[in-house]
Amino acid sequence: MSTLIVIPARLGASRLPQKPMRDLAGKPLVVRVFNRVQSFATGAEIVVATDSADVVAAVRAAGGKAELTRSDHLSGTDRVAEVAAMAAFRHHEVIVNVQGDEPFLAAEALSAAAGLVECGDFPIGTAACPDDAGILDQPSVVKVIADRTGRALYFSRAPIPFLRDPADPADAAARDRLVLRHIGIYAYTRVALERWVSLPPSPLELTERLEQLRPLADGLAIGVGVTSSISGGGIDTEDDLRRANASWPNPVQSHSSPVAAGIR
Repeated sequence: MSTLIVIPARLGASRLPQKPMRDLAGKPLVVRVFNRVQSFATGAEIVVATDSADVVAAVRAAGGKAELTRSDHLSGTDRVAEVAAMAAFRHHEVIVNVQGDEPFLAAEALSAAAGLVECGDFPIGTAACPDDAGILDQPSVVKVIADRTGRALYFSRAPIPFLRDPADPADAAARDRLVLRHIGIYAYTRVALERWVSLPPSPLELTERLEQLRPLADGLAIGVGVTSSISGGGIDTEDDLRRANASWPNPVQSHSSPVAAGIR
């Protein structure tokens, strides 16, 4: 199936002003993300979707493709959908959304999410990775629970699964084997993407501030590809950017849990 990878990059981020154009090891952050995805050699077409002419110019100067989109989009998914609907990209059957602040994205995460859609198993695919139970108490880390077929049951900032009896070591060990950190990459069929952006925000989405709960609450199946690697994390703040520059290039973290071979 023909695949389009779209990298949404909004210039007006509040926590890190001018984020796509901020310097990461001598290049704008958005160019680093584009180069990262390009290095995976997936064969997919790659394009940056942005509200800034400066970002368009920077990406094109680096040899990439970029399209100027509306400035009033409420989410990266809306921006991705606008580009996917353009005549130049209408022939692609699968669209992948790679966040524009993920210069350490693991190739495994991209292939896991896209593969679920390309093989026809799910209309939407994403990725997750086994992680330590310590993330359960971190609201900034999104967790996911999936059924035995790999279909997402729920995403949350809350501790899921919840340990009912912390005094029971067997229960704690069983819970720990189920902890999955969500990796924020999405693949969609064209129909699923169009349906996603046509839906109003759901109460669950507004409560948790998690956009993926909108299609989930509407009955769209989201497949979760469980990988052995996670990205080095997105760049949202000045501290994140300083750490990224100090550690560039940062190796992707690996997890050796047997669950990483897949849950499907």
